[in-house]
Amino acid sequence: MKVMIVVTHLLGTGHLARALTLARAFAKAGDTPCVVSGGAPVPLFSHTGMRFEQLPPVRSDGVDFSRLLSPSGALMTEEDMNIRKRMLLGIYADFSPDLLITELFPFGRRILRDEFQALLALAKTSTTPPLICASIRDILAPPSKPKKAVFADDMVAHFYDAVLVHSDADLTPLDLSWPVTPTLSPKLQYTGFVAPKAAAPHPNAAGKGEVIVSAGGGDVGTPVYEAAVAAAAQIEHPMRILVGGAAPQARIAALLAGAPINVVIEPARKDFRQMLTHAAASVSLCGYNTALDILQAGTPAVFIPFDEGNEVEQGIRAQALAQKENIVNLQRADLTAETLSAAITAVIAAPHRNDRQPNFDGAEETVRMAHRLRAQQ
Repeated sequence: MKVMIVVTHLLGTGHLARALTLARAFAKAGDTPCVVSGGAPVPLFSHTGMRFEQLPPVRSDGVDFSRLLSPSGALMTEEDMNIRKRMLLGIYADFSPDLLITELFPFGRRILRDEFQALLALAKTSTTPPLICASIRDILAPPSKPKKAVFADDMVAHFYDAVLVHSDADLTPLDLSWPVTPTLSPKLQYTGFVAPKAAAPHPNAAGKGEVIVSAGGGDVGTPVYEAAVAAAAQIEHPMRILVGGAAPQARIAALLAGAPINVVIEPARKDFRQMLTHAAASVSLCGYNTALDILQAGTPAVFIPFDEGNEVEQGIRAQALAQKENIVNLQRADLTAETLSAAITAVIAAPHRNDRQPNFDGAEETVRMAHRLRAQQ
């Protein structure tokens, strides 16, 4: 099949990472994927083996998702958004997919509804309409108003053949965060978690015995980094802080100014997942991809869920995962050097978790489901 995946990440990079993982799985199965990204370019992410199209990028105004900005910080105009929409529709017409996947929409990205609805209308009225699926992570931002859930239900009923839920239903069912109505329920397809193949141990044993602190690929990790620097003197293990986001060097310099000698601070690394296999513990936010990295590696973990701007997605996920051995959910409001050092000490001392591993085969299962649904269409 020709598979078109449309994604726009606005704050972190997890949405794009998941879309690329799906694209690689389709390519491995012999399909031809095309990823259309509307967020900021992420140099660390590889597009090898797929067609990749970049729309004029947008980002959110911090945690205010009601305003879209250009990478330079200028407010996006109506004409800017129309250019994006025309490009998107042109890519669809040129590629003519057999399968169209919209990442997060219609459960989120409502600020982009004009371009998504135009795309869906074009697809639905094509001579040979594609299979149309929504792709969503385990935990969504719960609808702040009933009309948001009604909008999603209406869109799913009118345009979508299936909603692919990239989760293990036994661990994080969708109804933890979103109302599953009689309209929505029949279209839900649980794929398991979408994760790359589990990382092999690091060839140089990088990260062995260390507490590795990370905050994903966005710019929201400063409170975690600062608390980690302050906590480092109170723990026995060496600490490595991996600083993500744009232009990390200035933040690294500021953090190093107050860091004790047992702390290494450097930019985010491509071998992060391999380092986790050797780490004494991880300290991180609780985004989808980071949480899966931790679960796959079995690393003792302290999750500090991102909760600015009334965000609750990571908190719901961290609360669910903290039911497992050697995982602690530490709220941002409670984050101090003392609480963090105590949490790190606790997870390192806790028994190793040996319960049933979740299903991490979500990308491959998505491919199998899509082919089965297309054959039934």
